[in-house]
Amino acid sequence: MSRLLLGFPRLANRGHATRRLTGRKVFEFIRPIHTHFGLRSLTRYDEFTDWKKKLTPEQYVVTREKGTELPFSGIYLNHNEFGMYHCICCDAPLFSSESKFDSGTGWPCFSEAHGTWEQDESHAGIVRRPDNSLGSTGIEVICKNCDAHLGHVFDDGPDPSGHRFCINSTALTFKPRAK
Repeated sequence: MSRLLLGFPRLANRGHATRRLTGRKVFEFIRPIHTHFGLRSLTRYDEFTDWKKKLTPEQYVVTREKGTELPFSGIYLNHNEFGMYHCICCDAPLFSSESKFDSGTGWPCFSEAHGTWEQDESHAGIVRRPDNSLGSTGIEVICKNCDAHLGHVFDDGPDPSGHRFCINSTALTFKPRAK
């Protein structure tokens, strides 16, 4: 109990000089419990990255402002090369070309994210988040590393996962498999 009472002045004074029973003045700083000083947008901010300079205007609108490219306009819609699709913002691996399929919807579609094991996406490079922006409830897909908006996921995909990840081509970059 005495330790608690000795520590109480430090909590009350928050960084001011405190006298212990020994008579010495001790300066201590107690860090705040939270380090978040205000609410920001859901997309991750990085003081060192200027997304408007790094990305094209279309890439910025899609990845940072949750835009959507026009259907049947993406460069990876009919792309059939073997390799990995990465995030355009942070270069994190997101989808393998082996999970890509033609859904006829106008966007590149994947049956699962890279790093998924059965139904476990904890090691995948994506995160699912509820999205109510279009008037109906949907599931947004974002990059786990930089919070870039990638597209949406639906439950009408092929077996075995049953998922259809509709991803904007402008949110992706492709790296071919080394031969």
